[in-house]
Amino acid sequence: MKTANILGVTFHNVTLKDAVDAAMDQIRAGKKGYVVTPNPEIVYATFEDPVFRDIVNRASLVLPDGIGVIYAARILGVPLAGKVPGIDFADALMYRMSQEGMRLFLLGAKPGVAEKAAENIKKKYPGLVIAGTQDGYFKDDQQAIDAVKAAGGADVMFTCLGAPKQERFMAGHMDELPVTLSCGLGGSLDVFAGTVQRAPELFRRLNLEWLHRLLKQPSRFGRMMKLPLFLLIAIKTRLFGGKQS
Repeated sequence: MKTANILGVTFHNVTLKDAVDAAMDQIRAGKKGYVVTPNPEIVYATFEDPVFRDIVNRASLVLPDGIGVIYAARILGVPLAGKVPGIDFADALMYRMSQEGMRLFLLGAKPGVAEKAAENIKKKYPGLVIAGTQDGYFKDDQQAIDAVKAAGGADVMFTCLGAPKQERFMAGHMDELPVTLSCGLGGSLDVFAGTVQRAPELFRRLNLEWLHRLLKQPSRFGRMMKLPLFLLIAIKTRLFGGKQS
């Protein structure tokens, strides 16, 4: 797959369909790995944390989650096919998995949320096997690992612990987890459970999901300020050069 370096993070230059095809090929091949979905906030977090940046760049798939990454790519003059939101990737992947009776484990969110998400997913994709669930409030990583093992493992695990915790968990335990492909998906389980509503279609079409989140959660304002800073760094890099790493 072709890649694009955006301020030190190596994104895969793929469409949603390309990403799902690649994921399914990897699952069928039994090749272990993990998927990350960096938005500008996550890319920003890699600037001062080279270990985290390395974890992100070692992922099997690095998908641009957020229009800010696409804007940065345009500013820098590097090609990206378009944003691939993690929630859309997860939905499309579950559809494909359901056609082959694959197994999915859900990890993360508050107690009860993963179970509710599992109920909704089973209704939507009856061919998909929900291997098990575990909330994100475990005492230590081993508790979560044991839960996955007790469930008999899975082809895919949605790891929804928030960044950078989920990326560190996936990379750090990839070999011992009985899972082929782990996908870091932030708050996706809340959406699948129906406890959080995704932005309306109009906001999504206009690339204003960030505005919808801000209107719903004004407390995110401080975090949202990283988006203009992120774009300013992209502009500075384009104008004055500098190593993207």
